[in-house]
Amino acid sequence: MRILLLSAYDAASHRNWHNGLVARFPEHDWTVLTLPARYFAWRMRGNSLSWAFGERDTLSGPYDLVIATSMTDLSALRGLVPSLATTPTLVYFHENQFAYPISGRETNSVEPQVLNLYTALCADRILFNSAFNRDSLIHGVRQLLKKLPDQVPDGLPERIAERALVVPVPLADEHFEPPASIAPQHRWHDIGNAGPVRIVWAARWEFDKGPDRLLAVLQELERRGLDYRLAILGERFRRAPAEFDSIAAEFSHRLDQFGYAASKAEYRAWLNGGDIVLSTATHEFQGLSVLEAVAAGCIPVLPDRQAYPELFDAQYLYRDCGADIRREACAAADILIRHARRKREQGVRAPAVDRFGWACLKERYASAIDQVAGNSHWL
Repeated sequence: MRILLLSAYDAASHRNWHNGLVARFPEHDWTVLTLPARYFAWRMRGNSLSWAFGERDTLSGPYDLVIATSMTDLSALRGLVPSLATTPTLVYFHENQFAYPISGRETNSVEPQVLNLYTALCADRILFNSAFNRDSLIHGVRQLLKKLPDQVPDGLPERIAERALVVPVPLADEHFEPPASIAPQHRWHDIGNAGPVRIVWAARWEFDKGPDRLLAVLQELERRGLDYRLAILGERFRRAPAEFDSIAAEFSHRLDQFGYAASKAEYRAWLNGGDIVLSTATHEFQGLSVLEAVAAGCIPVLPDRQAYPELFDAQYLYRDCGADIRREACAAADILIRHARRKREQGVRAPAVDRFGWACLKERYASAIDQVAGNSHWL
């Protein structure tokens, strides 16, 4: 099968996803086009223009299927490249612009939401990485359509829902490998059960990952006298929230790692050496870094919001207290300390996340690909 894959805003998570897809299905003939993950507003609106007139020969090839990420302006692209108009299409939503926080983005225009709507309606099938992602998009579409003045067709949210399926982004096999094959001499591996609790926080250094809430949780742990070590991982950008500077200054005596790991092996070593993975995110469509940490053996301590309730049982979730950050920090500290004690005293293990591995998800991707291309029944 000849497949054209389009990643219009090729962030690291999108790149890892389509690299895994290509690697897992070598029997298909893949053509992959990507655009850099920068200049968000222009990339969202301009990807169809860039591709239609910059990659026209490639796009005009005889494909059996187009797989596009939700950032792709698929309806415009199919109009600008007529041969794509009749090719079956599958769209993957890593995120949606209806549930994406407005603050801190390059634009608060409604246009990214409209693009998501048009792309979803243009697709033959739509895959979402979580039920939260799917449901928030459908809810957002309903709310948007209510605001439009006239000539709004009926049944658009239902049309999207009937073609939607939740198929998570799979974790790479490497995240299920035993610690001994990664970094046996890592310093956290020598702490043992009698030493300080090892806490991992792994996310982009942006406002939607809750740095203000992270600071509040650390201050609460300090107030309670918990003995802990801290690894703050994730990518830092030029304009990182000021809370990270506060954490660096106030908790230097706790920090063993502060910033992006130098390599994948080092990143995985921090995860494999941890006891707890903490999230303070106010926005999360799947939570890949949390899943990677749990696969490595960390017990999750997560807010009861966004995609997390569908991933883990209530015992791993602390109360979402909205704007009351101090109250939420206390709730997070309660659960974190409880799980840390259970792991140290009773040897409690992290919950299983095997269902997010390629071994469990490959067949679902295969079925989606074959069905859209007309070769099998839809799951």
